[in-house]
Parts: sequence; structure tokens; C-alpha cells
Amino acid sequence: MTTTTIGYALFATRWLQAPLYFGLVAAQGVYVYKFFYELWTLLVRCVSGQATETYVMLAVLKLVDVVMIANLLIMVIVGGYETFVSRIGLQGHRDQPEWLSHVNSNVLKVKLATAIVGISSVHLLQMFVDVHHTSHHSLLWGTVIHMAFIASAAILAYMSGPMAAHRADHAPHKESRGQGTDAASSAAPTEAVATARSVPIPAQASAPHVADDAGTEARVRAAGFPARKLLEDFDEEHPHAFDREAVARLGKLDFVAAHRNVVLVGPPGTGKTHLAVGLGVRACQAGHSVLFATAAEWAARLAGALDAGRLAEELTALDDHALLIVDEVGYTPFDAETAALFFQLVAHRYERASLIVTSDRPLGRWDEIFGGPSALAMVDRLAHHAELVRIDGDSYRMRRATSGWADRSC
Repeated sequence: MTTTTIGYALFATRWLQAPLYFGLVAAQGVYVYKFFYELWTLLVRCVSGQATETYVMLAVLKLVDVVMIANLLIMVIVGGYETFVSRIGLQGHRDQPEWLSHVNSNVLKVKLATAIVGISSVHLLQMFVDVHHTSHHSLLWGTVIHMAFIASAAILAYMSGPMAAHRADHAPHKESRGQGTDAASSAAPTEAVATARSVPIPAQASAPHVADDAGTEARVRAAGFPARKLLEDFDEEHPHAFDREAVARLGKLDFVAAHRNVVLVGPPGTGKTHLAVGLGVRACQAGHSVLFATAAEWAARLAGALDAGRLAEELTALDDHALLIVDEVGYTPFDAETAALFFQLVAHRYERASLIVTSDRPLGRWDEIFGGPSALAMVDRLAHHAELVRIDGDSYRMRRATSGWADRSC
């Protein structure tokens, strides 16, 4: 309790930076005034015929310089405030103090470095345009300083790239040591054992960039799919009602890049798991890390982490996976404690990474599945940025069984 209180108290001190950003806003106003003052002076001298070509060039470069510095201020104000100040730590929400460990400040650093290089370029250009009134000493040191800025930005960009690539390359290995292997051992039946008839769902040619075969196979194995199923093999003629355009759109995987969710709802046997696995396999082919498990398996995994006192670490570890698939929500009711665990999973990934959920009941009836007060809050976060796909029809498995009985009776 004491540790948590201290953590939140320290986290709250981020608001001490807020006045600094308001000060930068005031500085932005000064630059706005300077821009229009310089522009007015330039216009007056041009109209009066007192402006030479060199003066106009230098004046325009000065205006560009002011704008670029103002852009740098905006970058620092908006980027710094949003990253380090504005997120409010709410209990059970993704913005608890551990969010700071997920902030990718490399992007902000590289942007600032390139902005500084741009400003330095304008200053150096001003020196060379007015070279007759600039000392050789100033030109020399201006060039040296500019090259130092360029070298610093290049080194920073180089260091940021390999670090991100190193993390991405090691994600599949983390999966193979984690729950992905356990999930693969489960023999839960899938929703639709479908055969291909017509295939308007986009094939691989229209899918995002496909990664190398070896990497794809490693990601598919680590994901723990109960079986490999492709979107192209989905029997789209079986469901009575089925939004083909929505599935085709989801097959492009834009929802993964946008950190959005997918909720597939329909009766048992209508193909929900097939579609979820198909989207997961396609995400693996595009280089994303995926993890699949049934709702009961996710409940056991989260409960085990809670009992071991490492739930926060488990949720953080799951951030290595761009896409989590929660299958068969609704087949097993959960008590209030388990519902709270699912809420923490959904809240932790909210606007941070994607979920695909399959259920036999619409979100409005999830209070029948999850006990306690967490169900409504969980549905609210899950559905806020989600594509809802409704599939209506009879069970594909029952249709196959009925067809088999009819054949034998003949």
C-alpha cells in the first residue's frame, strides 16, 4: 500500500512540468509577433523600393527561420506535454504509472534532432548569402556546428532503428517461451471447419507486406493457434448473414496498425474462430506478433499471474504482441474476480494494441457472462475502437453431421 501511494505521488509530480509548457506557449506568441513584424518590414521596404535582392532573400530566410523555430516549439510543447504530463493515472486504467516504461521517446528525440538540423541549415544559408558581411571565423564555426548537428541526428536515428528492430526480432522468442506454447497444446474445437467455394475475401496479394517464410512460421507456431486457417478458405456461403466487406477490410490489417479491436459475434459453429485465426495468421504473415487462447485459458493465465503477484508484469509482457485473440467468450461464465482480470487486460491494451474477441452473445449481454461491476466498463473500452462483425446462421458442424446422417440413411 505504501509503495503504491509513493508511486502515485511521484507520478503526480509530472504536473510540475505543466507551467513550463505554458511558458513555451508564451514564447510561441513572441515568435508569432516577430514573424509578422519582419514580414511587415519586408513589405514596407519592397513597396518603397528600398529592398535589394540580397535583403529580400535574407528577410525570407529569417521568416523561414522563425517558422522552423516555432515548429520546434510546437513539437516540444505538444509531444512533451502529451508524453510526460497529460496522461492521468486512473486505477485499473492503462495510464497507471507503468505506462512510462512503454513510452517510445526515440521518435520525439529524432524529430527534435532533425528540426534542429533544419534550423541550423537556414542559419548557415543566411551566412553564405551574406558572405561579404560574414567573417571567415563565423563561417568556419557555423559549418562545424552544423555538421555536428547532422552527425548527432544521424547517430541518434541509427541507434533508434536497431533498438526497435532488436525488440521486434526477439518478440517471437518471448512468445515461444510463454503462453503461446501452452495454448497450442489445447484441443479446443474451432468455430468453422470450412472448405473454400468462392473467395471474394482478399487473397494474399491484397494483404499487407508478407514477411519471410521462416519468420512467419515461427510467429504462427508461437501464436498457439488450434489449427492453421486462412481467410481465403472461409466458406462464406454458409452463414445466412455475413458482412463480407467488413472482413475484407479487416484482412488488410489496418486495425492492427491503428490499435483497434475486432469483435466477432454469432451462434456456435458459424465461423467466428475461423475468421479470428485467419486474421491472426495474416497478421503473422505481415510480421506482427500474435497470441491466441480461449477465454477460459486467458482467465487461467491472468489468475495465475495474480496469484504469483506479477499481474502487472504479465500485462506488460503481453505488450510484445501486437494482436491478442480471445476465443469463445460466453461459453463459460466468470465470477467477479475473473471479470476484473479481463477488465484489466482490456483496459491495459486500450488504444495501445489490438484484440480480437469471439463471442456467442452481443456486447450488450456480456453482463450474463461476467459477474461484478467490471463488465460494463470492459465493454465500453473494448467497443470504443472496435469493428463489430455479426455472423448469423446454423452451425457448420451440425450441418456436416446432418448431411452425414442423411447420406447413411440413403
